[in-house]
Amino acid sequence: MYSKNRLKSWEISLLLALCITMLTGTWAQAKQAELASNLIRLHVLAVSDDEDEQRIKLAVRDGVIAYLSPLLSGAKSADEAGNVIAGNLDGIRAAAGRAAQGRPVKVTLSEEYYPTRQYQGFSLPAGRYRSLRVILGEGRGHNWWCVVFPPLCLTAAGREEAKSVMSGSDYGIITESGGYAVKFRLLELWGQLMQKLN
Repeated sequence: MYSKNRLKSWEISLLLALCITMLTGTWAQAKQAELASNLIRLHVLAVSDDEDEQRIKLAVRDGVIAYLSPLLSGAKSADEAGNVIAGNLDGIRAAAGRAAQGRPVKVTLSEEYYPTRQYQGFSLPAGRYRSLRVILGEGRGHNWWCVVFPPLCLTAAGREEAKSVMSGSDYGIITESGGYAVKFRLLELWGQLMQKLN
């Protein structure tokens, strides 16, 4: 006998799809947060897209990395590296200022949203990350970003260091051997949905 309270096939399918979407989204959000907790990104914003300003942006990047590398060499975790960076913001600003050739420099350590980004040999999903931001002037030009801890974008040794501070599964997700494309697309779509809902 047919009951009016009984779910139809399409309603069951819709509920199942919704459950799968919610579970995937929960996994994606947790995985991105876990990755983010092990990283500190570096974001350098140029004054403008003028060729000279872009060249100066790269010089500032090099100056900041040269200043930070010895300070962070003993850091064993992102929290430890974050404390070192937070305690040296004036020194970072001074290092950036020496390379900025008179341009105003603003330096902050804060949370920042990044889209999915592919680098040579690894990729990071979209999401919120702790970020050392170096803004030149109004910061309206193309920017440069990478990972300052562990130093993933700098050397092959940095990628080896990443293995020591990240779990094997997290490292597998960010490297090309981990098949990150599909996983990151899920993370990115979930992040975009959450931004629209907020």
